Amino acid sequence: MSFKPLHDRIAVRRMDQDEKTAGGIIIPDTAQEKPSEGVVVSVGSGARGKDGKAVELDVKAGDKVLFGKWSGTEVTIHGEDLLIMQESDIMGIITK
Repeated sequence: MSFKPLHDRIAVRRMDQDEKTAGGIIIPDTAQEKPSEGVVVSVGSGARGKDGKAVELDVKAGDKVLFGKWSGTEVTIHGEDLLIMQESDIMGIITK
């Protein structure tokens, strides 16, 4: 992908959500909530501190992250649906 967010912005690809419940009931698309987990595709160079220097971001490309349900702006870049959000919209990095 040839897209790089600016400053403290991050491009995130939503992760697919299971279409079945634990009991095996299939959930139709209209009833599914959008997942709040995703994978970081690319990150900006960092936020600017009060002194004007770039402050490095805590997330990097490839990190699996948890974010708010209504976080970010949905965009389509090169046919791929992504969310562009600020690092502050991310609640945490999911580790194994």
